[in-house]
Amino acid sequence: MKNKGCLSAGTIGIALLIIVAVLFFWGKSGYNNFVTKEQNVNTKWSNIETVYQKRANLIPNLERTVKSYSKFEQETLTKVVEARSKATSINIDPTNMTEQDIAKFQAAQGELSGALSRLMAVVESYPNLKADQQYINFQREYTAIENSIRTETVYYNEAAQDYNTSIKTFPNNILANFTNFKEKPYFKAEAGAQKAPEVFSE
Repeated sequence: MKNKGCLSAGTIGIALLIIVAVLFFWGKSGYNNFVTKEQNVNTKWSNIETVYQKRANLIPNLERTVKSYSKFEQETLTKVVEARSKATSINIDPTNMTEQDIAKFQAAQGELSGALSRLMAVVESYPNLKADQQYINFQREYTAIENSIRTETVYYNEAAQDYNTSIKTFPNNILANFTNFKEKPYFKAEAGAQKAPEVFSE
């Protein structure tokens, strides 16, 4: 009886060690997986910021080109410059961002998009400016960047969905809660965002 008791205790001990080992390797694998997916989300967000910054970097050249036409409506141009300043002043930490952060970022970028659209609509009334090579170059770069923005936001949302699904499914959600991995917000498309910009005419 005594030997059976010792054997039983030993068996229990081995079983506990096996359970601890399984939990350790599962936890290690799960944690590393979360880190990899979160880093992918952060990288995709960085790509979004990069293409928006490229768009903002076009504004100074646009401003110089437009200013060379003295009769152009100054107020329209001023609103573009002010919107650019606001859009580039918003910085988001992707490791700790919220839906409110993305909404604020998108609102500022949307304000710049609107200001640019209004400016380009006004340019239609200035044939010489519309035909200016610098303005034509801006058109081409702007269209390419807008398409890149749409592409990068899709990539970000895909990465965020993959990460969020990973941390919310059982039993990963237990590990995610314990290790403080939080859900990432999505970049919400604006109306018509799936279409390429149609602000220029031939």
